[in-house]
Amino acid sequence: MRQTLMTATLVVAAAGALHAQQTDYPLTLTNCGVELSFDAAPGSAVTIGQSATETLYSLGLAPKVSGTAVWFNPVLPEYAEVNAGIERLADNDPSFESVVAKKPGLVAVQYEWHVGESGIVGTREMFHDIGIPTYIMPADCDTKDNSTGGDGTRTGAFETASVYKGIRELSQIFDVAEAGETLVADLKAIEADAIARAEDVDLPDDLSAVFWFSSADVEIDPYVAGQLGAPGYMMDALGIDNVIKSDEEWPTVGWESIARADPDVIVIAYMDRRRFPADDVEQKLEFLRNDPVASQMTAVQEGRIVQMDAHAMSATMRSIYGLETLSDALSEMSFE
Repeated sequence: MRQTLMTATLVVAAAGALHAQQTDYPLTLTNCGVELSFDAAPGSAVTIGQSATETLYSLGLAPKVSGTAVWFNPVLPEYAEVNAGIERLADNDPSFESVVAKKPGLVAVQYEWHVGESGIVGTREMFHDIGIPTYIMPADCDTKDNSTGGDGTRTGAFETASVYKGIRELSQIFDVAEAGETLVADLKAIEADAIARAEDVDLPDDLSAVFWFSSADVEIDPYVAGQLGAPGYMMDALGIDNVIKSDEEWPTVGWESIARADPDVIVIAYMDRRRFPADDVEQKLEFLRNDPVASQMTAVQEGRIVQMDAHAMSATMRSIYGLETLSDALSEMSFE
């Protein structure tokens, strides 16, 4: 589907590219509250977070990536070969020293939780003090307060505009604005097509859902999507009510409460990460089918369980592919 739409949007992308200009250095921009200035395109980058990695790959900048870290799932298939040749500093959290040792011209980051005011890898100041600029993907700070700890709290609904902002700003930093406009055009086409197909299905007006990311233990309260994050964007775009009303990014909510809300659809995350037992999608499915409470929900009884790439459930470029996944799944369901 992505390849077909890529071809279909070549004209649109080309038109946008005509307006894309070379970067006029020095370039100054404000990123997540921090002013950055670049005298030239960085010669190399280390990425901390799969979103930052795949964004640079999608902009044709893989040759500049000298190291990556923090992975949920395999890289997008079209980048498997190039990714195999780039050093993975850590599957999860890299050390500050391992990042600095690569002497990057830029550290591109998905989550402030890793590099931020209280970053577990390091603070932005730690990197900036030794001359390494850091860029945090705007989707993790626009309309979001990360000072609350954990996964942060959304102060406003996630919008894909923040994803497009990150793509465009990185393309400016690296002087590849044309590639940025092409990528944005392709993603906007996927987004519009997914919404149009869901509208054609004529879904029930009161359709509801819950997104289950993981659980620290299968038997305890799960981490489910709040109403303002990426899953909230997907549900809102397709006219679905989120039964979880919290503004937290991933609150824990008891199965009894979820069962009382009785969502029509359950979306569960699949991932390679195994930090928690419930990271395993098969563990999730087994629980839903056998737990005396969860198994009685309409979505389970009717088999309306959608498996989605975990990375798409975060506020990333993949959220748009997640919207496509959900739209496709709904088009094959019956709600009579």
